[in-house]
Amino acid sequence: MDLVSGYKGMVGLVFGNDNSGSNEDSYVERLLDRISNGVLPDDRRNAMAELQSVVAESRGAQLAFGAMGFPVLMGVLKEERDDVEMIRGALETLVSALTPIDHAKGPQNEVQPALMNTDLLSREAENISLLLSLLSEEDFYVRYYTLQILTALLTNSQNRLQEAILTIPRGITRLMDMLMDREVIRNEALLLLTHLTREAEEIQKILVFEGAFEKIFSIIKEEGGSEGGVVVQDCLELLNNLLRNNASNQVLLRETLGFDAIISILKLRGSSYSFTQQKTINLLSALETINLLLMGGSESDPGKDTNKLTNRTVLVQNKVFDYLLLLGVESQWAPIPVRCAALRCIADLIVGHPKNLDTLSSKALGEEPQVEPALNSILRIILRTSSAQEFIEADHVFKSFCERNSDGQTMLASTLIPQPYSMTNAPIEEDVRMSFGSMLLHGLTLGESDGDLETCCRAASVLSHVLRDNIQCKERVLRIELESPTPSLGASEPLMHRMVKYLALASNMKNKDGKTSTKENSYVQPIILKLLVTWLADCPNAAQCFLASRPHLTYLLELVSNPSATTCTRGLAAVLLGECVIYNKSGESGKDAFTVVDAISQKIGLTSYFLKFDEMMKSFLFSPVKTTKLHKPLTRSAAASMEEIEDVDEQDSSDHKNEDHPILSSVFDSHFVNFVKSLEGNIRETIVDVYSRPKSEVAVVPAELELKRGESDKDYIERLKSFVQKQCSEIQNLLGRNASLAENLAKTGGSVSSQPEQRTSGGFDRVQAETLRRDLQEASQRIEMLKAEKAKIESEASMYQNLAGKMESDLKSLSDAYNSLEQANFHLEKEVKALKSGGASTPPDVEAIKAEAREEAQKESEAELNDLLVCLGQEQSRVEKLSTRLLELGEDVDKLLEGVGDDMGLPEDSEKEED
Repeated sequence: MDLVSGYKGMVGLVFGNDNSGSNEDSYVERLLDRISNGVLPDDRRNAMAELQSVVAESRGAQLAFGAMGFPVLMGVLKEERDDVEMIRGALETLVSALTPIDHAKGPQNEVQPALMNTDLLSREAENISLLLSLLSEEDFYVRYYTLQILTALLTNSQNRLQEAILTIPRGITRLMDMLMDREVIRNEALLLLTHLTREAEEIQKILVFEGAFEKIFSIIKEEGGSEGGVVVQDCLELLNNLLRNNASNQVLLRETLGFDAIISILKLRGSSYSFTQQKTINLLSALETINLLLMGGSESDPGKDTNKLTNRTVLVQNKVFDYLLLLGVESQWAPIPVRCAALRCIADLIVGHPKNLDTLSSKALGEEPQVEPALNSILRIILRTSSAQEFIEADHVFKSFCERNSDGQTMLASTLIPQPYSMTNAPIEEDVRMSFGSMLLHGLTLGESDGDLETCCRAASVLSHVLRDNIQCKERVLRIELESPTPSLGASEPLMHRMVKYLALASNMKNKDGKTSTKENSYVQPIILKLLVTWLADCPNAAQCFLASRPHLTYLLELVSNPSATTCTRGLAAVLLGECVIYNKSGESGKDAFTVVDAISQKIGLTSYFLKFDEMMKSFLFSPVKTTKLHKPLTRSAAASMEEIEDVDEQDSSDHKNEDHPILSSVFDSHFVNFVKSLEGNIRETIVDVYSRPKSEVAVVPAELELKRGESDKDYIERLKSFVQKQCSEIQNLLGRNASLAENLAKTGGSVSSQPEQRTSGGFDRVQAETLRRDLQEASQRIEMLKAEKAKIESEASMYQNLAGKMESDLKSLSDAYNSLEQANFHLEKEVKALKSGGASTPPDVEAIKAEAREEAQKESEAELNDLLVCLGQEQSRVEKLSTRLLELGEDVDKLLEGVGDDMGLPEDSEKEED
């Protein structure tokens, strides 16, 4: 028993629990002793029931059970298969030991006994093999509890259990057999297989070859498809685990069962207006399955692209567009998450697939007489929806439609026909009778009167997709002119000028409450700027149209310098200014590239202007670490909270610590971000080159020095004098400009002035030097950050190494204590066996032994009493002699002895009590 006490003390030392040797520990120990050493079967079963009860209710009992209970119960499971009641009790106790007990009042850093017990049980592969063998037992509860134990082990020790099951012969086969068992067993097996197949490609392949697809679709059909309960959700989650990043399983499904079974789940049964939460989750899980097939496999798989294209072709051949358009576009009563997921699938189906693009463009929705193209219906969603997430997904459809699809862009741009102004002010419901282009132009001009430009910016986002990388569409849309809001003013207005007007209005835009909006609508200006930046790219006529109105340049200069604008807005305005330089082919004075550069230098300053690029590139929207939002797998826990399908408006963007609206993270896709980054270098180089060279018109025309016929000498001298004054003015301006350029280069750290032998007229060299200096500075900062991270990692590694050494020594002590306990137990068992085999016919006479011991104790007591009496006699004689001597000396003996007996009585009494 000393070894057991020492072991408990070591457990308390390791887990920081000074009360480990509590009543619960001793109680659990006694129950385990009754189970392992009990003689009567009923007593052992009662002990097992009591153990299960206390372990299910007490964290301390769970901890004590983990310290000493597993060997006992695993022994019961191994050796007592015939006693079904004991096997049930042992399994139920194990379930209780692995189930966390929620105590909200407990400290956060408190040891979790359930997790510790899971780790202890899963360490030995023999335990897993033993549990899997119990699945072949006939008793229902034995199989049920065994599946619960395996699920608990997978939840907390997933990798270890996956490896163990792979090494056990027919282990996965036994689990698959459970799918054909009774309903309760089948449901538990589904949960177990769902946990088992997460990030385990080998297990996924084995399950597929064991017929997992057939069994999954059979259960889904039996449960009622999307109208079914949580079992359908579990089946779809298991199916998604088998298909996620696994191209070979996708190919096997496509070539054996096909995709019909998946697509049929999307079919709305019963009342199409009824969407319960479970039905919504089931549809989302099925749409996630479609999305996984559209991804084609993992990024590292060389056959991913081929598989992706084949999956898209087969899905569209199986009429998946009909179901997706019904869920995402026509069924406006469907929950927003379902509509968004369906639109996302539509976008992924058409991107880079010409045949699917044609199929979508030819789709028509609705019933006679209000049949309209599917693209018109999707555009209406963009213009009307109140959900930001739905706008993003519908906008993504048009982005995918226009990507590398010049014919589709031209087709959409050809429908851009302005409506009469009376129709422009018509209610939005009237757009049912409009063409795509008319509806888009209607959306671009809607909301001008009440100052709500949100619809306008959404339409601008669609128009930017139509114009991207397509010069013909840009030129065509450039010729569109809109009627003036006040017909009395007469002249019509180009569409581009109207967009610049809305860009200026957006800074004072008010929301529906009449208050000036802040971050809620901070995406309006950036999206309109995105349209203008896309429009002017590689299109000199667009740049000329933009500069045709002198206030446009003035407003753009003010926007770049506006401190109240966001970093993204100022940066995009600077990009637009740069495009007015690099794509400016005008030779007209006041509108040429030199005029724009001169205005930038005077109003902003080149240093401050280039700084806007740097600030924008450091923002979150243009950060290289910005990745596309990954949609997490729709698990049971995630579906219960429905967190991953919240709207963008409700998302907290504080994690990114940026001032821009979260919508912009989706609208500013990687293509646009990379395009702006490529423009930056070109803009810097061109502006510096234009600024460093004077205008070509200052060259002297020799004819002006000649005397004109009939001109008097006085007039000739005055003309020469005027010409010289003009030349002096041009030279002064040139000298001032060069001085300003040198000052700007000095401020930006340019090192050109320190090298006289270099030619100062090389604008490209200066830009390159500035770029290299900035790159060197960023590299130095990155090196310092890496050094700090390295030091931190090394310190953490040292700390964990020390902690590992301490834990290793503690575990060694525990192991030694356990071995000592086992050795003592072995000796005791050996002695018991020796006593049993000693051949004693009669048990020892206990009463005789007690009597003999009593006599020996009495003899020892009498001997001690005699010794005490002798000592007392000797002391008495001494007292008498002393009394006589004192009397001879004349002392009063009685007075001297007064109170001496009382003082001596206390120890004597205590001695009697001790006796």
